[in-house]
Amino acid sequence: MNLISDALSWIFAAEQWQGDGGLAALLGQHLLFTVLAVLIAGVIAIPAGWAIGHTGKGREIAVGIAGIARAVPSFGLLILLVLLLGVLHKPEAALLTFVVLAIPSLLAGAYTGFEAIDRKTIDAARAVGMTEWQTLFKVEIPLGLALLVGGIRSAVLQVVATVTVAAYVNLGGLGLPIITGLNLRRFDMVLGGALMVAALALVLDLAFAMAQKAAVPRGLGARTKKKFHYTDDQITLEREMS
Repeated sequence: MNLISDALSWIFAAEQWQGDGGLAALLGQHLLFTVLAVLIAGVIAIPAGWAIGHTGKGREIAVGIAGIARAVPSFGLLILLVLLLGVLHKPEAALLTFVVLAIPSLLAGAYTGFEAIDRKTIDAARAVGMTEWQTLFKVEIPLGLALLVGGIRSAVLQVVATVTVAAYVNLGGLGLPIITGLNLRRFDMVLGGALMVAALALVLDLAFAMAQKAAVPRGLGARTKKKFHYTDDQITLEREMS
């Protein structure tokens, strides 16, 4: 209990939030890496996932790419990219590492959202004369949005947890107190940094959980109750008829 109270005292000390190396600055760096990585990964993975879900082609390739990306150790990839790009490009190396980490969840969320839609709904849209683009934007994307938000939620949490390794290459973030505390044997600082990362992850998870719930179309939510389960291999959808 003394260690926990010491860690909390360290977090809430006013001096810890001041200056370029304060917790406020480190939190901003952590969020910046997270947001940029997920945005870049989204630009790459979401259109690709939508194309796979809409056409039904390339799913095996996507699953293989996602599996390879998950198998790559993030810390090892970060060090490798720093060595390849040079020490002057450490931010780019770190950002690329986090993008690779975020792509699998976003890709799975995008195409699984389309695959979960009842094919009769798609056939009905085409039967009333909708073009492929209209079917995509007016039917498939709205109905698959909840699973996509779930994929974004999973990607954000993974990136938030992994951005802590940026401190190993002096890029800041909330991992810096953990690394510094270990070197100084300041375990209150180590625990304080870990608690900050955990608190940030919980806040973001709650925000995306609310967004995911809001993304379910009102009519569909009135008819069905959905449960979303996220695994390392895929995002699956269970429906329980109410």
